[in-house]
Amino acid sequence: MITRFAAAAVALLSTPALAAPPILPMSETEQAAPDLPPILPMRERAEVIDRILAQRLDTIVPAIMREQGIDMWVLMAREYFEEPVVATMLDAESMSARRRTILVFHDPGNGQPVERLTISRYGLADLFAASWNPAEQPDQWQAVADLIAARDPARIAINFSDLTAFGDGMTLSQYRLMHAALPEPYRDRIVSGETLAVRWLESRVPSEMEIYPGIVRIAHALIAQAFSREVITPSQTTAADVQWWYREKLASLGLTPWFHPSVGIQRQGAQGMLSGDTVIQPGDLLWTDFGITYLRLNTDTQHLAYVLKPGETEAPAGLRAGLAATNRVQDHLIAAFETGLTGNAILARARAAAIADGLEPSIYSHPIGLHGHGAGTAIGFWDNQNGDPRSDYRLRADTAWSIELTSYNAVPEWGGQRVDFRSEEDAYFDGETVRFMDGRQTELTLISSD
Repeated sequence: MITRFAAAAVALLSTPALAAPPILPMSETEQAAPDLPPILPMRERAEVIDRILAQRLDTIVPAIMREQGIDMWVLMAREYFEEPVVATMLDAESMSARRRTILVFHDPGNGQPVERLTISRYGLADLFAASWNPAEQPDQWQAVADLIAARDPARIAINFSDLTAFGDGMTLSQYRLMHAALPEPYRDRIVSGETLAVRWLESRVPSEMEIYPGIVRIAHALIAQAFSREVITPSQTTAADVQWWYREKLASLGLTPWFHPSVGIQRQGAQGMLSGDTVIQPGDLLWTDFGITYLRLNTDTQHLAYVLKPGETEAPAGLRAGLAATNRVQDHLIAAFETGLTGNAILARARAAAIADGLEPSIYSHPIGLHGHGAGTAIGFWDNQNGDPRSDYRLRADTAWSIELTSYNAVPEWGGQRVDFRSEEDAYFDGETVRFMDGRQTELTLISSD
């Protein structure tokens, strides 16, 4: 597994002299109302980002190039038109491509270190060796061709893909210019870097997994605050009010949402999910979908809350049973994870087990990490529970997941109304076991009306 090449990463990140966010162990138990962990200042965030990036470049890139039999990997991005992989390889101060940023990885073979080169007008910290002097060779494409010819690689990967956006970063114009500059023998050596791109993005190293639970804890703490009387006054607060509270809160903390937060309401006698300017009332079942980006890692969480009616001390038994049913679907999905299976095979296995258990599931889980909807195989889509070409990719170890799904249940206290019990929790798959990073919701959050 790739992370075995990075065994020293955990110790390095834990060194007291280095900037680090709070380190929390993974846990199967989720706190009901956790405290918000401290947020690092910007300068310290940059230190953490660059340290982890260096570890990723040192360990993941050599492993995946040798795994895929690639001698050279060429990536390029233009300013304001980022390539998905290049964007994750820039240091914390570079922030975006400048003019045209070209990155080259070359494996000389015989166990020698993989070269990291940049054929760009501006440097990239100490992560890539500058390999172009515009004063000597003003043509950037000729500089690329000269570098390739000097190293004579047998297989040259560039990122193009019909299936995944993560592996399709090479634009047509850039391909044409590069192809025209290359000597004839090298043009036939070009292959797709699609799998390299996915492997780079999906793979988590120990230093990332050390800080990831604390990042998920931030999201859990903010959801707990949103689903409380601090934010919600029943019969006054709207669903949209809670959505915009999230946005203002994140702005005040210097954090970024990777999508606009969702807040929905299911109500006895009302069809579907109510939202927007609908006022939250006692007896409502609330749902939220919320995700943040911090230290380049993303969270994606869906939780449920019940607004107590005056005199109530707990949610109706039918609502509690609905969440318990969703937890059982989670158990069946987690049990279906197996290294080497496709996402389609895992989906079929999990659905069969859940249906045999008397449940009505819908499963639409996805990788998470450097992107919210991350690279790797999807396990179902909300609008396709029968398998999908995007899910023919095989499950790998050392990957992070949003265990996203729902179960539908009739609630007796609501006259048998069919209710959607959505859940999403972030987890890590080490090749054998799926572990939740900061637990999962097993009890409805309660909001008082008194």
